[in-house]
Amino acid sequence: MDFRHLRYIAAIAEHGSFTHAARALHMEQPPLSQQVRALEQALGLKLFVRSRQGAVPTEAGAELVKRAGILLQMRQEFTDVATGLARGERGSLRVGLAGAVSLLPLIPAAIRQLRLALPHAVITMEESNTPALCAALTERTIDVAIIRPPAPGGTFAIETLFEEPTLLAVPVGHPAAGQATVALQDVAQDPLILFPRALGPGFFDAILAACQNAGFTPQLGQEAPQITAAVPLVAAGLGVSIVPACLDQIHAGGAVFRPIAGTAPRATLAVATRPEPPAPLLRRFVETLREQVRGRGAG
Repeated sequence: MDFRHLRYIAAIAEHGSFTHAARALHMEQPPLSQQVRALEQALGLKLFVRSRQGAVPTEAGAELVKRAGILLQMRQEFTDVATGLARGERGSLRVGLAGAVSLLPLIPAAIRQLRLALPHAVITMEESNTPALCAALTERTIDVAIIRPPAPGGTFAIETLFEEPTLLAVPVGHPAAGQATVALQDVAQDPLILFPRALGPGFFDAILAACQNAGFTPQLGQEAPQITAAVPLVAAGLGVSIVPACLDQIHAGGAVFRPIAGTAPRATLAVATRPEPPAPLLRRFVETLREQVRGRGAG
């Protein structure tokens, strides 16, 4: 017995006759009758009561037709899931986001676009820092990460998404707060609030290099535990900071954001994956990110 026999008995029960069932199955009626008779002999059961009016399942036949329907449905579901996985329409995707990345409109937009297009896919997000996300990739507890390169601690496939502009965050009442743009040398005497270099060495070094190019070595102030935490420290009057432009959404109350005059550092964002060939759903996610970047003219 195989799925072909299950389809036969299900069709006969549904259509009420061998003739109508054969037509629905796109086969001749005699071979259908022969197949069902052979099945009955193999099972030692009579499945249908045949008459001039058609065919009606016996009590045993009705029980087996019911189970045949369940098995056929399960087979179809299996096929649908396998096809969906192969096309990147199903499955699960665990996305890691580096600090402040969730504030960039294009990242949530890409995830929302994918969720709408693929209702059977399960996409989860977690926010952390670049080193922790790279460790999670290695440990296979996430599938993809949006990071601030470089990526420490392993071998990854890295694709730059775009270079985010930066802003100068200064306390309310600071002389620079009233300026349309601020040159970095105008805040050379202020403590510079930065995150630990290990959380984003590329961005950290870009900030220091910009200060050096402006003619001064910054006086580092209190360290922010993460990139987003720099804004509340600025609002508390502990110094100034250079932050990704997306952080201007943080309303700390005592901080204002100003464009940087001249050459400003850029905050690079990249997508990191394991070096193995990506699963179809992961590939679609990366393609969606690229579309969002192109559509918004980022970088």
